[in-house]
Amino acid sequence: MVLFGGTGDLAMRKLLPALYQLYRTTPFHSQTRIIAVGRTATSKEAFLHRVQDKLEQHLPADSWDRVSWQQFSKHLNCIAIEADKTESYRELIPLLDDDDRPRTFYFSTHSSLYTAIASSLGALGLINANARVVLEKPIGRDLGTAKTISGQMSNYFTESQIYRIDHYLGKETVQNLLVLRFANPLFESLWNHHYIDHIQITISEAIGVEGRGEFYEETGALRDIVQNHLLQLLCMLAMEPPANIEPDRIRDEKLKVLYALQPLLGDDISRYVVRGQYAPGTIAGKPCTGYTEEEGVAENSTIETFVAMKVMIDNMRWSGVPFYLRTGKRLPNRSCEIVVQFKEVPHWIFDTPRGQLMSNQLVITLQPDESITLRLCGKRLGPGIDVRTIDLNLNPKSRGNKRSADAYERLLLDVIKGDQTLFLRQDELEQAWHWVDPILETWERTTSPPEHYASGSWGPAGSTLLLAKDGRLWFEGANGQGN
Repeated sequence: MVLFGGTGDLAMRKLLPALYQLYRTTPFHSQTRIIAVGRTATSKEAFLHRVQDKLEQHLPADSWDRVSWQQFSKHLNCIAIEADKTESYRELIPLLDDDDRPRTFYFSTHSSLYTAIASSLGALGLINANARVVLEKPIGRDLGTAKTISGQMSNYFTESQIYRIDHYLGKETVQNLLVLRFANPLFESLWNHHYIDHIQITISEAIGVEGRGEFYEETGALRDIVQNHLLQLLCMLAMEPPANIEPDRIRDEKLKVLYALQPLLGDDISRYVVRGQYAPGTIAGKPCTGYTEEEGVAENSTIETFVAMKVMIDNMRWSGVPFYLRTGKRLPNRSCEIVVQFKEVPHWIFDTPRGQLMSNQLVITLQPDESITLRLCGKRLGPGIDVRTIDLNLNPKSRGNKRSADAYERLLLDVIKGDQTLFLRQDELEQAWHWVDPILETWERTTSPPEHYASGSWGPAGSTLLLAKDGRLWFEGANGQGN
């Protein structure tokens, strides 16, 4: 496996720890090589020392052991390559076997470099018939650049060789959602506009741009999170039952959801989409700077660090059911939560005031911990019929299951196996950009700044108003509890 960007933040925090965990589960073949490609030359000793530090920092204590590390480190190497200079790729030739054994190229770089990397690999004959390539998001800046990248990648790789990764799809709970929906008539029969009032999907981060101001100035929350993570989670929630669980059958159904998304155009963008940017504030008692004070960020930047939107799906199942999507930096905590809000019973017969109770909810938490909770009404123990809200925990960990694999760990194993189920197809990627592009274009034309919000808050006032206009409120990352 060749990791381009292999000395960068993602490789150190996620990819190399995931590969180490895979090694502990199933030791690699003696000839397996993991080659980290960076821009700056470094000694192998210094590289291994840095990787070890990151593994000890990011892995659970019970996952680290020195013997496994010593064996795993024998598979690691590092080289420096200038991405835009084909000749520098010759450094790879002696490190790769001269045969048709599978080799994986992981592009953990800015997507503007994807074409240069692929063309250099192709020019030197390093892409064999069994090669696979993993592409990190966001792929492109808009539909046009995404199509250009896809077209150029197709000169060197077939669609069956390309793995467009979205690590949220590798989370155990997201995959469990397929089983929950399609293996249980209890849920599938209720999974429609007759019984569901609305659905919320929130991805919140407590951190700011963390020294990546220049990157974020070119990206923003809409490109970074909405176009991929949030839309993919929406597709998993809204898709129709596939004919089977083959990769293309699942991706066919997700694509249908993307085609059914009601376009947001013209005045609908200001009406149903909120754009925010974090200002100074306090999180956990610590003062935080505003976005425009970050290194690499322009003083007058209009880049959004927060997006909230109301999305409608024009099909029979979801007619009239709003999906509220929200993401932001410098919010009170790090979380990813889906709340499926069911409708209230049409007639309430109990003495307990209905306003004191939560309506039925399915709360799917993806981070910081993964869980599924079904919130129902039940009788409180004791005399009389005093109704209260009760939670049924559907978390697999609570039933004594073994350690759940990290999302990247699971997805890297799928790449090795050649399983594309949890990866995006080209038409999915392009349709997501097609839907997002009008919003991006409108924001790039406007001179008005994003709505500011204090660091440590749940976003700008417009986000609260977006739901308040519909008589609803956000559930603030605490297992579906509303504020």
